[in-house]
Amino acid sequence: MIILRDTMPENVEANPITSWNPQSKHPNISETAYIHPQAMVIGAVSIGEKVMVAPYASVRGDEGLDIRIDDHSNVQDAVVLHGRQTIDQNGNPIKENQVEVDGENYSIYIGKRVSLAHQAQVHGPAVVFDGVFIGMQTFVFKATIGKNSVLEPKACVIGANVPENRYVPAGVTITSQEDADKLPEIYEGYTFKNTNREVVEVNVELADGYNQRK
Repeated sequence: MIILRDTMPENVEANPITSWNPQSKHPNISETAYIHPQAMVIGAVSIGEKVMVAPYASVRGDEGLDIRIDDHSNVQDAVVLHGRQTIDQNGNPIKENQVEVDGENYSIYIGKRVSLAHQAQVHGPAVVFDGVFIGMQTFVFKATIGKNSVLEPKACVIGANVPENRYVPAGVTITSQEDADKLPEIYEGYTFKNTNREVVEVNVELADGYNQRK
């Protein structure tokens, strides 16, 4: 269940009113999620159950609206989530800067059991579906990452849709659908095959542990 906290800490705040967005919104955060005091969560953001948001992460729903992080995902140290403007000055949606998931429009949608590793950037419009591992210092923009896929460290996906159960090798940049369709499938013995499951388990337990200290 997603709730709006009655008393927001200083690092969780509403977005400002602007020419393209006349509405100020506070983030909706599950009581079972944990937002580290040195992380920032701003504006039109919803965060699901047992999500762990680590120090120096920035989740900023003040330009691209809305940002969704679903249950049991983790946003690690210095990760940035931000999107391009999704509403124009006349209040009309900017469709090319939005993504649709289950009939709802978002700037960024992060599914269930997703790991966003240290210093990764996901810039909207973007979708990262369930069970994906986004490695350290990766970049995702105008892209969809299919279920159970892996972006190895320093990989980039721009303007393409990665199919399910594929991996982008470390340091490789994908900028066309043709290249995305040729990506190798995850196989038994692949180095990162079980990484996401292990990382999710650790971070769910961390979220629980930090919340118990309050």
